[in-house]
Amino acid sequence: MNARAHASWPPLGWLRVLDLTRLLPGGFATQVLADLGADVVKIEPSGGDPLRGAAPETFAALNRNKRSAVLDIVRPEGRSALLDLLPEYDVVVESYRPGVLDRLGLGFTALRRANPSVVLCSLSGFGQSGPYAGRPGHDVNFLALSGFFAVPNRPGGRVDRPGVRVGDLAGSMYAALSVVVAAQHASVTGVGQHVDVSLHEAAAAWAGPLALPALNLDDPADSPVLTGDNDVFTTRDGRRLSFATFEDKFWRAFRDRLADEFPALATDAYDRRVDRTRHKDAVSALLAEVFAARDLAWWAKVFGELDVPWAPVYETPEDIVDDPHVRARNLVATVPGGPDEQQWHQVRFPVLFDAGLDSHRAPAPALGEHTAEVLAPTGRRS
Repeated sequence: MNARAHASWPPLGWLRVLDLTRLLPGGFATQVLADLGADVVKIEPSGGDPLRGAAPETFAALNRNKRSAVLDIVRPEGRSALLDLLPEYDVVVESYRPGVLDRLGLGFTALRRANPSVVLCSLSGFGQSGPYAGRPGHDVNFLALSGFFAVPNRPGGRVDRPGVRVGDLAGSMYAALSVVVAAQHASVTGVGQHVDVSLHEAAAAWAGPLALPALNLDDPADSPVLTGDNDVFTTRDGRRLSFATFEDKFWRAFRDRLADEFPALATDAYDRRVDRTRHKDAVSALLAEVFAARDLAWWAKVFGELDVPWAPVYETPEDIVDDPHVRARNLVATVPGGPDEQQWHQVRFPVLFDAGLDSHRAPAPALGEHTAEVLAPTGRRS
């Protein structure tokens, strides 16, 4: 199908995707496509995606706007049924270890025989080739090798792993973007291709611009991205706030307002960015002492009078959903889910279009909810 001929909204209404993935990376990649209008069919074994039972609310967030068909591709009849579906679909997304689909008779060569214009997106830890290709791995392993921990974050501090699965999600975003590019090309040329997405390499692409410049430094701590005034600090009541005065005007406004209250700020020694960077340890220690002297509520009142970059650190989901800006922009929606139809919270597609986009059009499907309609011969493409 020629994507250029379809100007309807949502924009990916022309795209049809078979999703063979499970868990987070593939689920998020195809959720992005589904949010933007693609018809995504989640192909599941009879036991379903393990995330259904392990984390049902997360599963619901990652699989909204999709259909579910039960098809066991380990069995010959399941593989045959999948290949029969191929002429209808533009894209297949999979997240098995390299070589697994080939052993099942469903590698790119076999898929291309069934549909010459199909795009196969393989989402794996280390890619389809190279000495690490066959390794098992999870997000923290990909980050460990990517350079993520080589980006300095605070004077004297070690970089720790965040709770957000950065490598998984970076790879998901590159997968979604690359699938659309490859499918658009195939719609024009009739030629599909195999897209090889490595979660490790996606994380490296994010870390590289900040980690690799340190190759030219005698001491990585001399990196200009490492500063003492761009950090998280603890207040007197044990709360935390973020503070970032990269631009000189923000530092001067901060220290001018508070110099009477905190005499240690009554100096122009750190008024220039270059000086704050050169003396990052002293600046960090100074700010730690200053912020520890008052409660968060006091700082919130002071900062409410100043135009400087700061924010309280939200450490509970309640903080997030109760934020007035989040509410004003309808960033988080409540959707029914679970055995008692309790309200679950989901973040909408994080871009606002003038044309509008309802990214909560349909909840995550029940296991096999759409098997019959997906496998039915009616309505297939010519």
